[in-house]
Amino acid sequence: MRDTAPAGTSAGRSLEALAAEPCLTQVGQTALPEAAIAPLLSCLPGWAWQRQGGWRLVKRFSFANYYSTMAFVNVVAAIAHGSDHHPDLSVHYGHCDVSFNTHDVVQPDGTPGGLSRNDFICAARIECAQALTQ
Repeated sequence: MRDTAPAGTSAGRSLEALAAEPCLTQVGQTALPEAAIAPLLSCLPGWAWQRQGGWRLVKRFSFANYYSTMAFVNVVAAIAHGSDHHPDLSVHYGHCDVSFNTHDVVQPDGTPGGLSRNDFICAARIECAQALTQ
């Protein structure tokens, strides 16, 4: 696993500003280079990037019970549907693991998949929604 982001902002970006950006089509675009990931990650408290069949943006969200976990999953589903960008979710009694990557981008070597700005935008939207429930 790579760096976990602290709370805060980077280069004048805020969580809310990132969440407000539109998700754009990524078909055929190049995946974000490592140098572009750190500034975006710094806007996302608790998120990390790791290699798991390609680079992924990941975070575990913990809850008191299954009902709260499922309520969170439904919020994530609404965000994903509205953004047309869908994470992988691993749902458990007291937590949900969220994992983003973009299948439509390509690595510089031609390998499909990687991280795009859309991954960070949707993670920021989830953070903003989660903050409203606490």
